[in-house]
Parts: sequence; structure tokens; C-alpha cells
Amino acid sequence: MKQNRHIPLIILFLLIAGVIGAAAYGVISIPLPALAKAIGYAISHKLGFAAGHSVDPMPLLWELRLPRIVMSLLVGASLALCGAVFQSIFRNPICDPYMLGLSSGASLGAAIAFIAGWNIFLWGITLPALLTALLTLLLLLGVSQLSRRRSVETLLLTGISLNFMISAVITLLIVYRESEMKKIIFWTMGSLASVSWSHIVFLLPVMAVCAGILLLLAKNLTIMQLGDDTARSLGVNTRRTTVMALVFSSVLVSVIVSFCGAISFIGLIVPHITRLLVGNYNRAVFLNSMLTGAFCLLLADTLARTIAAPSELPVGAVTAMTGVPYFIFLLMKNKKM
Repeated sequence: MKQNRHIPLIILFLLIAGVIGAAAYGVISIPLPALAKAIGYAISHKLGFAAGHSVDPMPLLWELRLPRIVMSLLVGASLALCGAVFQSIFRNPICDPYMLGLSSGASLGAAIAFIAGWNIFLWGITLPALLTALLTLLLLLGVSQLSRRRSVETLLLTGISLNFMISAVITLLIVYRESEMKKIIFWTMGSLASVSWSHIVFLLPVMAVCAGILLLLAKNLTIMQLGDDTARSLGVNTRRTTVMALVFSSVLVSVIVSFCGAISFIGLIVPHITRLLVGNYNRAVFLNSMLTGAFCLLLADTLARTIAAPSELPVGAVTAMTGVPYFIFLLMKNKKM
């Protein structure tokens, strides 16, 4: 399929429009002139031209709304990238970190961290989430290797089974420590309500390293779609490429879950649609998936905080409402093929 060069520009235009709309629209709407004034104040303040103004005219924008917008962009791009990597490795459009249990595994680590009181430390949630996500990955691959049918369907069913098992363990933890119930439920449903600039500063370098390595692996992953034997004959170390892609995807997903909980279906829907639009060359798929994922999660989060205002929906519930019908469609399509 020939790549449509206009698609990235269209997505970028939608992304910019979405950022402006998300910044202006909410429980308390900000008129566009006031939004422009706040941005002008920030620029002039950074340049030293607003020394006489001691009060920020728009604290709502800078302290609450903008961190959430930026985090939704980073998380959406990261989840879509990881989903595209998983779909490329397993050569199946119904594979992503959430469906295979990695997000649930990271949520289990976060739940354990809350109960143990480790959340007061800097890495107190992230490290347990990373550890349990990697253990889930090892368990997933180990169980699927023991099966007589080492197929993608076996891997997917194993991931769904692990999801059920981990959900049961998290439920038991909630019963054991009812005082942490709200926090644990937050991680299982996914939300961007509590993010701050400090979370963004923490996520940015992790995302830069992991995304950079995954993009460098894109060419080898594209060659591997021809088959492992063919890829090895072309000089690709398939085992090292697969392990690196899975590990760095798991690290990125774990950090995201430690901040925002488990957000489903962004990594499933976005890469599949992107692949239909731009073809199977992974570098183009990965980059366009990141742009589209950022826009989709920004849109989902804006709906989550406005559709039931003044209450707020978990963003994971909004993405699931869209993702489940599309997942059923993919299952039916694959069955016909």
C-alpha cells in the first residue's frame, strides 16, 4: 500500500485543534480571547516582560488543565506505539499490552505498593508496577511456550486468562485493605485526574528513551513480518529484537500505569487503523500511531471530564466503550479470514 503523505498533516492539524479545544472547554470554559491572553502572559513572563504582574491570570489553565492535556498526549502516543510494536511482533491486530495482561500486571504492582505504603517514595509505585509487568510478560511467554499450539491465539487466550487472574488478586487486595479501595480502583479503571507537571517531567525521559529505541527497532520488526527464517537470512537478530521490543514496551507501559492506571484499547484500535491508512512499513506506522494515539486519548479525556460534568468519568471507561465494539469487529473479521 502506498503511504498517503497527507495523513500526518491531517492528524497534526486535528491534534492542534484538539489541544486548543481541550484547553478552552471544561466544567469552567475559557473563552478563546482569555486563553490567548493567558498564553501571551506566560510567554512574556518567561521572557521577563511581565515582571510587574505578580498574579497569573489563568491558574486553572496552567495548574490543572494543561498538565492533563500534555499527559494525555504523552500517554496516548506511548500506548499507541506499544500497541503497534506488539501487533508487529505477534503479527496480529488483536494484540496489545492491555489485552495480553501487561497493564493489569502493572496495576497489581501499584496496588501492592499502596497497601505496603511505598507510594510515599519517588519510585514507590513505578518500580513495583514495572516488576509485576515484567513478571506478567515472562509468565505469558512461558505459558504460551508450554502449549502444544504455539500460536498467536494461544498467546491471546493466555493473556486474557492472566487478566482474569490478576483482576481476582486485585479484588482480594481491595477486600484485605478497604482503606485503599478508592486508590486501587483508580489504577484498574484509568484516569488522568491526578497528574501534575512532576509526573510529566518523570515520564518524558522514560518515554524518550523507550520510544527512541522502539523506533530504531522498527526496520528490523518490519523485516521480521516476512518470517523469522527470512529475517535471520537478512541479518536480523530476531531473538534480540523481540526481547528488546517487549522489554522497552513493558517499561513504558509500567510507568504510564503507575501514573494513570490501566487505560484500555488505545494500543489496540489506533495501530490497526493507522496500519490500514499508511501500510505495513513500521516506522511510518509507529510515528503515525503516536500522533493518532495522542489525539484519541486527548479526545477521550476531554469527554471524560465534561460529558458528565460536574462529575468525571474514568478515561479508561470512555476508551473501553469505543474499544470493545471494535475488538469484537476484529475478532469476527479474523474468524472470516
